[in-house]
Amino acid sequence: MSASGGAPRGGADVALHGALHVALFRGINVGTAKAIAMPQLAAVFETLGYTDVRSVLRSGNIVFGATSDQSGAAERIEAAVLATTGVQSSVLVLTATEFRAIAEANPLGGVTADASGSAAGSKTFITFLSEPHGTIEVPDAAALAPEILRVGDSAVYQWMPDGSQQTKVPKSFWKQFSGHVTARNANTVRKLLELLDD
Repeated sequence: MSASGGAPRGGADVALHGALHVALFRGINVGTAKAIAMPQLAAVFETLGYTDVRSVLRSGNIVFGATSDQSGAAERIEAAVLATTGVQSSVLVLTATEFRAIAEANPLGGVTADASGSAAGSKTFITFLSEPHGTIEVPDAAALAPEILRVGDSAVYQWMPDGSQQTKVPKSFWKQFSGHVTARNANTVRKLLELLDD
């Protein structure tokens, strides 16, 4: 697994190593299900020819460089992970620009501003969407309180002060979205942004 540091990469470096992307796996290492060591997962990406492969935490977050268009990359990565590890897991692949835009569009920053540090970050979630959505029926705000839920173009943003296990959002809400969805808390998103800026 390779790593890079120092100043942000310039145009020549991007041409050599590839534009950065983020891969978000669904359900990796949740309890004992779909267990994959992060070095093993990173090695799959290197076998596929990707560069600057780095992992974040154990929840299936990979930053990697690619020198070509990544249309269809999710399917190739999923197949390679299954063939290598025996684990079937959907993956959402975003360019660094797409990932940053989703993170920066979080409308709940002001809500959690007073709850500083990692405690707030562990209760603020961004659920990334693999496909555009149509009209979404959102649960009544009063019924969700003190939780807050906002639906964006490419993600769903949630503040869950009682923790994600105590969410009042019904499972039927998520069935309105086609494609894959996968959530990360704000602490994980911040760590990925730091890698993208490294």
